[in-house]
Amino acid sequence: MIVIVDYGMGNLQSVQNGFARMGYSTRVTGDIREIKEARGIILPGVGAFGQAVKNLNQGRLGEVVKEQAREGIPLLGICLGLQLLFERSQEGTGKKGEGLGLVSGEVVKFQGSLKVPHMGWNRLKLKKEDPLFYGIEDQDYFYFVHSYYAVPQKQESVLGAVHYGTDFAAVVKEEPCVYGVQFHPEKSSDSGLKILANFGDIIDRS
Repeated sequence: MIVIVDYGMGNLQSVQNGFARMGYSTRVTGDIREIKEARGIILPGVGAFGQAVKNLNQGRLGEVVKEQAREGIPLLGICLGLQLLFERSQEGTGKKGEGLGLVSGEVVKFQGSLKVPHMGWNRLKLKKEDPLFYGIEDQDYFYFVHSYYAVPQKQESVLGAVHYGTDFAAVVKEEPCVYGVQFHPEKSSDSGLKILANFGDIIDRS
């Protein structure tokens, strides 16, 4: 079973529909028992980092997601879900600014005269080969909507990057099987749906 974590801040139905189009059944849930039984976990997210952390801390959702990921259950963070994988964010202070800590680094705000949020289609530069990119070409387009971006502590965590004022990490990976994508694959046409299918295949092989 693949679960999409419902913590009150995600475009859950569109993510579920994206997986369904690629032949993968998912369950939207905030039930800890179901998350513990999952073969794969999706952590979507739209909105503010601080509120998301607060919601995840209620009922131990974030703690359980972190435990499962550290035990090797494949995890995919989408948009805000990617940012939540990191240790901290400039969006929010104190406890509100602390993420799951599955990827070392922080989340920072776009600076200068850049229009924020960064919104629209951008080319993804592939940095490494990975099963998540099967059938994806270098410079394929993906759809983004975000005001903050992740800065991993280790560059080897970056699988793909996008340029918007600066090069930023658009796809990250941390062992044993933690992935994050800053774009919305469910809104990124065939390439985005292929990312979802590839993650489903990773789950099947795990």
